[in-house]
Amino acid sequence: MKLYFAPMEGITLYTFRNIHSEMFGGCDAYYAPFITPSTDEKTGRKMLRDILPENNRCGKLIVQFLSNNADAVLNFEPIIEELGYDEINLNFGCPFSTVVKKGKGASFLKEPERLDMFLEKVFSKRRLKISVKTRIGFSSADELEGLIEIYNKYPLDKLIVHPRTRADFYKGEADKETFKKALKLSKNRLCYNGDIYLSKDINELRSELNIDEFMIGRGALRNPAIFREINGGDRLKKGELIVFTEKLAEAYVTLFGSEIYTLRKMKEIWMYIMMDFPEEPKILKAIKKSSHLNDFLSIIKCI
Repeated sequence: MKLYFAPMEGITLYTFRNIHSEMFGGCDAYYAPFITPSTDEKTGRKMLRDILPENNRCGKLIVQFLSNNADAVLNFEPIIEELGYDEINLNFGCPFSTVVKKGKGASFLKEPERLDMFLEKVFSKRRLKISVKTRIGFSSADELEGLIEIYNKYPLDKLIVHPRTRADFYKGEADKETFKKALKLSKNRLCYNGDIYLSKDINELRSELNIDEFMIGRGALRNPAIFREINGGDRLKKGELIVFTEKLAEAYVTLFGSEIYTLRKMKEIWMYIMMDFPEEPKILKAIKKSSHLNDFLSIIKCI
């Protein structure tokens, strides 16, 4: 079985990955939040900072590209190769409006011909292995078959499928029935991504889908020990959760240079964590109302 930590923009940066790997680990690879390659060869070091080998102590790392420009991908690929990476992941699943309006991410799913042309150009000159992260359609799951026909033209390292449409965003339940159709249609190896929050979810999915590759994102924010638990290790302890949060807050302050921005990110993570503490509504309310990082760190110790 292979387990992957999904990229979460602005959250699972190298500071998060290093601390998570040190304290919990259990995943076979971390996917870095997307970078946007440019045709300008003078790449700013700031863009690359998150994936520089000297900043990453988390084991295997996969670089993700978000782009609608095949030339930019091909121009940027040698830079990634020089850093020691042998694979890139192309993001065709990001549902956010700011991304879609620029013709990137899930925008490709409503224009299959453009998707095909993009992949054809990239694969004609690519140097590295390429995997793809996708949704099952833009507006409807009925779009899946046409998308799989396109993906089948290319030798993907793997096809990571989040079984929701762009229109679904993250609402409702992941569409496992449509994922089963993808399994039957795809010539490429599939990885399942979506709604994995408990270790037992993996066992149920393995049985139902007969698949052994899984990517977890929001579930790993909710329970940072989920990979360890899936592998038969110890369940998450509250003390570990507090230490993890304190280390992460300290690292984020250094990285972002802002306690306010760090607090915003920590609150975002703890909105997921508090899903496992429904009996603590007062603590959740206090977390939401906290306006200083030290206050937040004191509040979570009451869990």
